[in-house]
Amino acid sequence: MRQGLNPQDRSPRVYVIHENDEWVVPLRSHFGARGIPFAEWHLDQGILDLRAPPPPGVFYNRMSASSHTRDHRYAPELTSAVLAWLNAHDAVVVNGERALQLELSKVAQYEALGKFGIATPQTLAVVGKDNIAEAARRLGYPVILKHNRAGKGLGVRLLLSAAALDEHLGGREFEESVDGITLVQRYIKAPAPFITRVEFVGGKFLYAVRVDTSQGFELCPADVCQIDPAELATSRPAVAPGDKFQIVRDFDHPLIARWQAFLAANDIAVAGIEFIVDENGRSFTYDVNTNTNYNPDAEAKDGRAGTSSSGMGAIASYLGNLLAQESNAVVAPLAETVPA
Repeated sequence: MRQGLNPQDRSPRVYVIHENDEWVVPLRSHFGARGIPFAEWHLDQGILDLRAPPPPGVFYNRMSASSHTRDHRYAPELTSAVLAWLNAHDAVVVNGERALQLELSKVAQYEALGKFGIATPQTLAVVGKDNIAEAARRLGYPVILKHNRAGKGLGVRLLLSAAALDEHLGGREFEESVDGITLVQRYIKAPAPFITRVEFVGGKFLYAVRVDTSQGFELCPADVCQIDPAELATSRPAVAPGDKFQIVRDFDHPLIARWQAFLAANDIAVAGIEFIVDENGRSFTYDVNTNTNYNPDAEAKDGRAGTSSSGMGAIASYLGNLLAQESNAVVAPLAETVPA
């Protein structure tokens, strides 16, 4: 679905800015169930006419840091231009320029989180493959390598020793970040192999998900990111893909207020924030995903699937309310279920 702006159509609607059709599928269903007019603006490439004003409506930015893995190398740069244009015209934007900046840089995330007293892993930012070993030596082993601009956990490697790092750097699996910055990070040992992802919509806490990391760091919760069970059975120990993501009932954490303050200060309305707890009970926040996806199996088991308490349902309701406020449009009453 490669829709864009139609200069002839000035009816207010929600515009979803993105570069991955599969990730928008569930959002379409929730918009339809609520009678919310919307259009998709696929920004893998195109023309932006700076002479024209944007149409009326609400613009929701879902651009991803991992767009280059889908051959959309310059989609974030084009989105940055679009968001600057929208901002110049005082358009209503959800997850605007600052949100995109943080989506594209974990260094920027960590520095912004630190202003709110939110602990992040000790990290060195490295440019130049030859400098990675020295950075790891300064931190001490074990270390985690990851890309500054990435997504889905791609490129994350745990190295237990200098010998293991040398082998990785000399092998075919090593891949530099698309922005040239490799992060060398102190490994945080958790008492159990899981991390927690906390979801926020409208800047407010929605729910938390416990994510099993025993099978690796591919942590994208969307269906289209999941490994095929047949492939998994031949390469890794058996695991139930639907159990990798489990919504935590009655979740509470002392950092929720700080996370919400951080989001508000950085103009982020929709995000998934990931943290890990070490053996001493200390929490470290290590990723802010402003292009958050949700696991349908986990939501179904928690009774949220298709409702306004699901991730995409909450986003659709939030955007629909913004559109109504902006345009005085009449939006159909919220449906509690989404047609199959």
